[in-house]
Formats: sequence, structure tokens, C-alpha cells
Amino acid sequence: MSLVLFHNPRCSKSRQALQLLEEKGVQPEIRKYLEAPLTIDELTDLLAQLGKKPAELIRQGEDLYKELKLGAAEVTEEALIQAMVDHPKLIERPILSNGKEARIGRPPEQVLELI
Repeated sequence: MSLVLFHNPRCSKSRQALQLLEEKGVQPEIRKYLEAPLTIDELTDLLAQLGKKPAELIRQGEDLYKELKLGAAEVTEEALIQAMVDHPKLIERPILSNGKEARIGRPPEQVLELI
């Protein structure tokens, strides 16, 4: 099984999730999504794997979320996806994917559900 961890090394939750995986002997492929942003198709696929809507994956506490007024009622799901593609720091992290299912590591232990 191939696992990909969408990882931000500056995020403590992301580092904790990676450490938990490594402690279980799992070495996922690391995708530093801030350096290698997701495409619209990749993000849409990841949302499907998570079973989440874009509003459930976007970091609403980010200043950029407020600056772009992404919480406005008229903002579409497509606009939220585009915002996350354009500004990857808006994506909740970490996320572990096995290609069919994914888990957000909040709390970090949730990634262990896929191994």
C-alpha cells in the first residue's frame, strides 16, 4: 500500500503525525504541499477520499481566509478549491492518503486509521 503524507514540516501536528507513522515502521511518501501545490484535480480527488466538502478542509482561522472573504455566503465550492490551490497554506494539515481513502491528522493519531 502506497501512502502519501501531505506535510508541512513547520506544523507541529504534521510533525507529530509523521513521527507516529515512523514509530509504526511506516515510511510514507512525503509531499510538501506548500512547495509542490496540489492541482484542482488532485485536491478534488483528495476531498472525495476524505468525504469532505471544501469548507471542511480549508483553514478558516488563517488571516488569508478572512482577507479573501472566503466565508461569505456567495463563495462557491469551486472558489474555495481554487483558493486552496492558489494558496496551499489554507489547506488543513496533515493529510494521509492511501489513494482510496484519506484522513486529516487532527488529532495526529487519526492518520493511523489508514495503516
